[in-house]
Amino acid sequence: MAAPRSALTRTPAGKLRARGLGVPFDGVPGENNAITDVAGVAVGYATLIRGAGALEIGRGPVRTGVTAILPRGRADLAVPAFAGCHSLNGNGEMTGFIWIEEAGRLDGPITITNTFSCGLARDATLRWLLERYGSALTATHGLPVAAETFDGYLNDINGFHVATEDVFAALDGAGGGPLEEGSVGGGTGMICYDFKGGSGTASRRVELCGRACVLGVFVQANCGDRKGLTIAGVPVGRHLSGPAAAPAERTDGSIIAVVATDAPLLPHQLRRVAQRCGLGIARSGAVAAHGSGDIFLAFSTANAAAFAPGATFRAAEFLPDERIDPLFEAVVQATDEAMMNALMANETMTGRDGHVVPGLPHAEVRALLAKHGRLAE
Repeated sequence: MAAPRSALTRTPAGKLRARGLGVPFDGVPGENNAITDVAGVAVGYATLIRGAGALEIGRGPVRTGVTAILPRGRADLAVPAFAGCHSLNGNGEMTGFIWIEEAGRLDGPITITNTFSCGLARDATLRWLLERYGSALTATHGLPVAAETFDGYLNDINGFHVATEDVFAALDGAGGGPLEEGSVGGGTGMICYDFKGGSGTASRRVELCGRACVLGVFVQANCGDRKGLTIAGVPVGRHLSGPAAAPAERTDGSIIAVVATDAPLLPHQLRRVAQRCGLGIARSGAVAAHGSGDIFLAFSTANAAAFAPGATFRAAEFLPDERIDPLFEAVVQATDEAMMNALMANETMTGRDGHVVPGLPHAEVRALLAKHGRLAE
């Protein structure tokens, strides 16, 4: 069944998505073209926007937030998931990375925020688990995943404005269905290709060994520079008019990508899926610069029974390695589209000290795509 056109072209708040502008993409999207198309996956946001004018550390202006991803939703939060991760360039942070590499499993929620709030998000997640589920769950889920990208050009990052209650709000508010994108959650203060970036998502339907499966990607996009921006193969960044979004002294950004799938995969296969996020990012022109933290995580919601309690042998279903290529293709496509959605579902933002980051100029992009014959039919 085809996805509803409204979900493909607009966010719930009516923001334009990349397909709504006419950007062509390969592959078949899921119902909402979002990571939440993988059954059970839930996403929540806490968005902090307040203040204007000159920076006063500790007072603002504030342009930041938290994103929460529950791999199995609230009902099955205690059930781990097979997982794998990959660092394309390691100038960034993702807590819990070492345990995922060691054990091949993801335990509990994922949070994404700004660089200086990553530790708080990790600790607040543990507090949330303790308060909502009790000590039994925190004992086995004591290494939660918290990841970050830097929002200090727009946000009073030294003011540490993300609080424990914000992390709680994102976790408590996590749900399924269509998602908002752009300047929401952890992506609120982010910059991508020198335009306003942030949170984006996309999904793909694939058939594997005769079974219909879904793969979804969520990105917090804060990477790349304008000259590299490429959309549907067109180097639009070189031809867009107007001033650059940020001065030369702005440091390289980063990107966090989270991949979910209901395809039955083992940890080594999920690590390989995570690696392919880098190919999706490269499609739009990012190069994983020295100062960029490009860190990816992939998990599977299949094989829940493999984590049942008890000291006995377990069985796990898995896709043969030689049949994994459709998933590789899907993650490349969905990562590229998620980045485009983070850019498209956005608008100009003014942050601390009057710093302005423009939204991507939709009409100009559409005209460039039309000139090169790259508008979707």
